[in-house]
Amino acid sequence: MIASHLIKFVDFLKEYEGYETQLWFLQAADKREVDFLVTIDGKPWFCVEAKLQEIKVTRHLLYFKQRLNIPFAYQVVRKEGLDFIKDDVRVVSVDRFLSSLV
Repeated sequence: MIASHLIKFVDFLKEYEGYETQLWFLQAADKREVDFLVTIDGKPWFCVEAKLQEIKVTRHLLYFKQRLNIPFAYQVVRKEGLDFIKDDVRVVSVDRFLSSLV
């Protein structure tokens, strides 16, 4: 569900706002991965890691945020009522995250 909303968001920014946006999956050679990266004009804008229950910020998300200098990082969790920042990563409920997109 998150992927389909991000695709719609990226397409909206491209078609209606004129930004050169893309949606990526991140994986390093050592198998570290993050579910989604959104870029504008080839530069990282924000990344998203989707989790069912885990509210502890994942090491992989922190690794890519620092390594690629990604301005914003989100860990999206199915659990309701979450919205806090830990280690410069916003941990947020899926309903709040999706409602912030177009």
